[in-house]
Amino acid sequence: MMSAAADEGDEMCASCGIPAGDDIKLKNCTACYLVKYCSIKCQKEHRSQHKKECKKRAAELRDELLFKQPESSHLGDCPICFIPLPLP
Repeated sequence: MMSAAADEGDEMCASCGIPAGDDIKLKNCTACYLVKYCSIKCQKEHRSQHKKECKKRAAELRDELLFKQPESSHLGDCPICFIPLPLP
């Protein structure tokens, strides 16, 4: 499988293997961002092979977003309700 950090020169369609070029723009799987496709047809053909890994990675991405720590700009605020806490 292609990684999201793959070099642009190494990118190719996960289904048919066509490399990216000036005339061929590959699009990421919008759920997991792990693979790229040259067309909707290739994406549909590869779906049965990709589905299990895609669902797993998509869940990981959702969890990362859900459990991401809040920005440090809320120092001194309650991390749950963001009400300012009294300073000692």
